[in-house]
Amino acid sequence: MSGLRSVITKMAETIASKRLSGRPFTAVVEGNIGSGKTTFLKHFSRYDNVAIFAEPIDMWRNCNGYNLLEYMYTDAKKWSFTFQSYVQLTMLRIHQKKIVQPIKLMERSVYSARFCFVEKMQRDGLMLPPSVSVIDEWFKYITSMEDTAVDLVVYLRTTPEVAYERILKRNRSEERTVPYDYIQALHEIHENWLYNKTLHTCPAPVIVLDADLDISVISEEYKRFEPHILNKIPVGAKVI
Repeated sequence: MSGLRSVITKMAETIASKRLSGRPFTAVVEGNIGSGKTTFLKHFSRYDNVAIFAEPIDMWRNCNGYNLLEYMYTDAKKWSFTFQSYVQLTMLRIHQKKIVQPIKLMERSVYSARFCFVEKMQRDGLMLPPSVSVIDEWFKYITSMEDTAVDLVVYLRTTPEVAYERILKRNRSEERTVPYDYIQALHEIHENWLYNKTLHTCPAPVIVLDADLDISVISEEYKRFEPHILNKIPVGAKVI
């Protein structure tokens, strides 16, 4: 794991020197299941200078006719490696997608796929060590490429109770069997990665939004951080 951490640290330290001419400012939106990522992306879709990329869920539901997302939720121990391998591939394609806009806004990334979801599967014994090693070797290779560089991480921070309530309310077919304990565990992993910063290395500066807020008022929270997300003010600078 130390080798994996050193790769990410080195990448984060050298992004500026490696950046290709014309690479868009790239922000990734991270958070638990039910943290409101779709609502967040919808808010920023109003800007013509932002290219929005949602998670490729339709691809996960139809990989040459196979619903890998449903397989994974039905029998995670059997399908976790297959599913996460495909997640890594589809997320890589989004990282590499060429755009004309100066800003790219992605729902999740290859980083959360590894640091949150594979991490959880590894802890639960749903993905065996040899399979994790294969995922890691691909991950190290993928993240050595310039076009997977990230400039900003937006953490939609929710309590597990609120996230779980939203999951029940939206009633997606594949999520009906997701227990509360799973959401709570994912919350702790996200917290340790992006908030406490005790798990793995963040690929870019992190801003934290209060995503527990009701949909009727959360747009004000988005607006507070728009200068950072739209690359007008660096993270750490005061927003007036």
